[in-house]
Amino acid sequence: MSSTFRALRYFNYRLWFCGAIVSNIGTWMQRVAQDWLVLTRLTDESGVAVGITTGLQFLPPILLAPYAGLIVDRVDKRKLLMTTQLSSGASALLLGVLVLTGTAQLWHVYVLAAVLGVATAFDFPARHTFVGEMVGGTDLPNAVSLNSATFNAARVAGPAAAGLLIALVDIGPVFLINALTFLAVVLALTRMRASELQLIPRVIRGKGQIREGLAYIRGRPQITIVMVVVFLVGAFGVNFELTTALMARVEFERGAEQYGLLVSVMAVGSLGGALLAARRERPRVGVVIGAAFLFGVAELVASVMPTYLMFALALIPVGLTALTMLTTANAVVQLNTDPAMRGRVMALYMVILMGGTPMGAPLIGWVGERFGARYTIALGGAVSLIVAVAAAAYLLRSQRLRVNYRLRARPHLLIRSAEVRAEQSSTIPGTTEDNACWPQ
Repeated sequence: MSSTFRALRYFNYRLWFCGAIVSNIGTWMQRVAQDWLVLTRLTDESGVAVGITTGLQFLPPILLAPYAGLIVDRVDKRKLLMTTQLSSGASALLLGVLVLTGTAQLWHVYVLAAVLGVATAFDFPARHTFVGEMVGGTDLPNAVSLNSATFNAARVAGPAAAGLLIALVDIGPVFLINALTFLAVVLALTRMRASELQLIPRVIRGKGQIREGLAYIRGRPQITIVMVVVFLVGAFGVNFELTTALMARVEFERGAEQYGLLVSVMAVGSLGGALLAARRERPRVGVVIGAAFLFGVAELVASVMPTYLMFALALIPVGLTALTMLTTANAVVQLNTDPAMRGRVMALYMVILMGGTPMGAPLIGWVGERFGARYTIALGGAVSLIVAVAAAAYLLRSQRLRVNYRLRARPHLLIRSAEVRAEQSSTIPGTTEDNACWPQ
């Protein structure tokens, strides 16, 4: 089996992989339909309303994350995932019924977005820690990357299908279809072989366990710097549903099908980023920072594209660099975390990953209404560049790293720590820079 798909040799993970593709297609269909419902049916093209909807969906995971992570470390993760999937399906079903009966109002969308957020608060850390039970430790980075690949493969098909369905039969059926897709994950979970799961020991109830998780993160600089980068770039740059909706509807005056196509085109790049990450055996902090920098460049380029077609093509590198950053960051955090702490750490990582959205989405929506849709993307690109440069400077200084590069005769960029330089100088006389290594 190709090294890119090596985690699929596990029977349980294969079931999860297939169920996740179906469920993620439905999730992306609903995201497009929900934004389009708010933007065109329940408001007069209000970017702020779309931003509030997005924010409400991500606010509960932030508020509940410390408690949710502790629960994940204490309970059966497979049973918890069944509960979260069924709850999310029920939320989608109710919204679909409201739309089909013509009784949907903006506050309904707000409330159901918050309900979905509550389910997500427990689902996110549970599914990420459960991956460690389905595959071995050495294959965990590959499984994490393949999870991102399934999410973005669905991101290619889901928005396009949603746009087509909205044009043909209206918005309501999209929510009903998404409700059904959650059953695919539930079915996969029920069919798994319990004997092949590598169960992580559950944490016994005790005092101060949430504080213990916070202290654990503070004591690991690699995790801390990754979380800072992901938070700031996520707050201002990774608001794709909002920014692409504004660009499609306001800047290029296109409909639901064209908006769905933009999301799908960007997902092609995202899928490429996830598959590239799947080939790496050891994720590194330097890759996270480098990807954040390139993401900022890609967003700035996309913000000045003059036509719909050129903008769509520019979204491919945006998606590729964004997913390279996020997938590598996820793997770095998980591999640098003790399994017994993984639920709490991943829950706090979820706060960082999603926490910027409630802060950034309304601001991005206001920028779009005040200055224009292009500025929403340019702002994200500029912030990402600044964050990447600051993180790189901090990493170089805190770990006493030295950068060596050569532009001619075998161009390369090499980064070495003080310890590596000292070891090479004392044990390998005449060592050249070709022996340097990337920071981990």
